[in-house]
Amino acid sequence: MPARPHTVHRPTTYAVTALVVAASVALTGCSGAAEASSGGPATQAGPTVNTSPDQKRITAAKDEKAAALLPAAIRERGTITAANAGAGGGTPPLVFTADDDKTVIGVEVDLAHLFADKLGLRVETPATSWENVFLGIDSGRYDVALTNVTVTEERKEKYDFATYRKDDLAFEAPKGGTWKVTSGREVAGKTIAVGSGTNQEKILLDWNEANIKAGLAPAEVKYFQSQTDYYLALSSHRIDAYFGPNPSVAYHVATAGQTEAIGHFSGAGESLQGLIAVLTRKGSGLAAPYAAAINSAIADGSYAKVLQRWNLSTEGLAKSEVNPPGLPKTD
Repeated sequence: MPARPHTVHRPTTYAVTALVVAASVALTGCSGAAEASSGGPATQAGPTVNTSPDQKRITAAKDEKAAALLPAAIRERGTITAANAGAGGGTPPLVFTADDDKTVIGVEVDLAHLFADKLGLRVETPATSWENVFLGIDSGRYDVALTNVTVTEERKEKYDFATYRKDDLAFEAPKGGTWKVTSGREVAGKTIAVGSGTNQEKILLDWNEANIKAGLAPAEVKYFQSQTDYYLALSSHRIDAYFGPNPSVAYHVATAGQTEAIGHFSGAGESLQGLIAVLTRKGSGLAAPYAAAINSAIADGSYAKVLQRWNLSTEGLAKSEVNPPGLPKTD
C-alpha cells in the first residue's frame, strides 16, 4: 500500500485503509465499553453508549407523502432490505456486534429502522462484507444499503443516492486542553498520528507543504502498527493528537472518556463536503422516497436523536439530497 495517495482524496472502493483504521479504533473503544457495561450500557465519562442487544431504538411515525413515492412493488410488499457491511464484527459505531456477540447494532442500523418507519415498511438489515453490499445491490438481493457509503461521481454512474450524514474526519486529543484545530495552521509544530495511505494522511501532508511555504514548522507525522499503540502514545503525550475517521473518534471519546474531538474536517478535503448516503441501484426509484423519509425524520427531530445517541451530532445534515455532487473521479 503506498504511503500516500496522489491526486485523489479517496479511492472509489471507499477508503479501505480508513475503514481498517476505523475498525481498529472502534475495537479498542468497544473493549472498554464491554468492560464498563458487563452486558449493558457503557457508563464511563462522556455520552452513554448502549452496546447491549436491547437497543431501544428511536422510532417515528409513517410519513404518507414519503411512502407514496415508493415503487408500487415495494409498497405492496411492505418490507425492504437495507444491507450493511457489519459481517465479521463491523466497525463501531457504524455497524457492529453487540455484547451478545450476535446482534448487529450501530447508527447505520438505527437509521435503517428509522427511515423504514417513515416509509411505513418493515426492514431487514442483513450484515455482509463491504464488497458484497455492492454485489447484492447490483443483483437485486438488497434493495438499499446504509453502510457509510460516500457519494462519488464514479458511483453515481451506476447507483442513486439519498444523503443522510456528513463524511467527516476528526482530531482527537487528551481531554481538557485548549488547543483546537480549525485549519492547517493549527497543526504546525505538533506531533500527529495518522493512518498510512488514508485521506487524513493526504490532508495532513498537504497542510505541511502549505505551512512550510508560509514559514511555519510542519507537523511531525507518526505512524503506529495498531490502534492500541496510537492511544498509548496519546495517553503518554508522545503525540499531540490522532487524526482519523470521525465516527470512530466519536465512539472512542464516548466510551473511553479520556479524550475529546478538537476539530472536524470533510473527508473529501477543503474543496468539497463529503457526504454519506443511502445506496440504491440506478433507476430503482428508491432514492427519492428515502430522501423524503430522511427529511421527514430531520423535521420531526427523530434523526437528530439517533445521531445524538451515537455521539455523531456533528455529522448531521440540514437536508437530504438525491445524487448531489460527489467526490471527483480519480485519474
